[in-house]
Amino acid sequence: MSPHSRWERKTTELIVAGNAAAMHNGRSVVPETLCRMSDPNALALISVHRNETLLFFTLLQLAVIVIAGRLGAALASRCRQAPVVGAIIAGVLLGPSLFGWVAPDAFDFVFHSTPPEPLQILSGLGLVLVMFQIGLEFDFSHLTQAANRHAVLYLAAAALIAPFAIGLAFGFLSASVLSPDANRLQSALFIATAFSITALPVLGRILIELDLTRTRLGVIAISAAAITDVIGWVMLALVTALTAATFDSGRFGLRVVLVAGFVLTCVYGLRPLLRRAVRRSDPRDGVMSGNLLGGLMVLAFVAAMVMYKLGVFAIFGAFMMGVILFDERELVRAWRERMGDFVTVFFLPLFFTYTGLRTSIGMLNTFEAWGWCAGVVALATLAKLGSAYAAARYSRLNHAEAMILGYLMNTRGLMELIVVNVGYDLGVISQQMFTILVIMAVASTVITTPALRHYLPRAGLAAPGRSARLST
Repeated sequence: MSPHSRWERKTTELIVAGNAAAMHNGRSVVPETLCRMSDPNALALISVHRNETLLFFTLLQLAVIVIAGRLGAALASRCRQAPVVGAIIAGVLLGPSLFGWVAPDAFDFVFHSTPPEPLQILSGLGLVLVMFQIGLEFDFSHLTQAANRHAVLYLAAAALIAPFAIGLAFGFLSASVLSPDANRLQSALFIATAFSITALPVLGRILIELDLTRTRLGVIAISAAAITDVIGWVMLALVTALTAATFDSGRFGLRVVLVAGFVLTCVYGLRPLLRRAVRRSDPRDGVMSGNLLGGLMVLAFVAAMVMYKLGVFAIFGAFMMGVILFDERELVRAWRERMGDFVTVFFLPLFFTYTGLRTSIGMLNTFEAWGWCAGVVALATLAKLGSAYAAARYSRLNHAEAMILGYLMNTRGLMELIVVNVGYDLGVISQQMFTILVIMAVASTVITTPALRHYLPRAGLAAPGRSARLST
């Protein structure tokens, strides 16, 4: 039974239960009869119950997701992992890989009783707010130093070009085995994009949780990741257009120019105006006015809509709005106090669960499939970490600093999940390859925090202990 069929069945059941005594011309009226009637009151009754049913199951899903996210964050913290890693794993386990396998009836009741759109929309809204928050958190004044700017450019270029080339070759050679029904070149292009992506939101959360947002290495990493992801999103748009046979070189070039114009407008035009508006509102001591909070949210939403219209993922617009206000310390503190935990506790786990619902580890049911999975994880890690390390060493960073940047750039998490979802929706990767890439995204994120805790002291930076505050 399809999810939409379950939705209709659940709607009918609740209407029958809630209106068993409903009568028409002296006899009981069942929902099917009501649907055929032209009585506006009857149709209104059906509409009310459908809305109530949708609300009921959406609230049930949200309750389950928030609980699982908090449990995952707590367990990850106990294992000396970043809490966001626990939220990612919890999202995958809520899907058919564990919950749907252990308790299929309960899984269907929770997640297949309504259409997926409410969860999908809420997860997208959450990403917009998360990216705005991440943009606020970082001290980009480190980039005024020429050496740091050079390091960012070298790191971004190396961590993008080498993984893309390796992913393209691997995807082309393996497509006939891992995605036999897909176009070989199109599948290879999506895998190459997946190899080259860095997870800007997850990377940002890890740097926040390890208190690296105001450090030189943290700013180099987040800046290089931002460049990599913007180019990656443009590449994703290009690959998607090629896949759908809608590519137009003139329109694509115009899109790139418009994105660059958007960034310049934000930095040199919008930033001075917003700084004056924020200072006039005068946030202080962790408190901001309702008008300022509402204005910031509208700003993030509008910027996200602009980027969507420009053909780049909407969340980059929200990230840019945060970036141009990063040095308003009182604003950053007030946002963190008023919205920070709500955004990361409620919204962030939604996307992880949305992806987890489409991930079935049970698809890897042979030693050969698990061998392919291990090979993809190893190859993707070597390509990303190795190229980032080489670029960092070329930029005259020491071994420990280069290893830190290598592991940070290898963090794929959220953006990887977005790419593989697009590829799966377009049919250019199989469900098995989708699952392998999700596992690769989780694995590359899981290894990051332990590696950072090992190398941070060697780079002269303290790594927070077990008592660090859970922020996801």
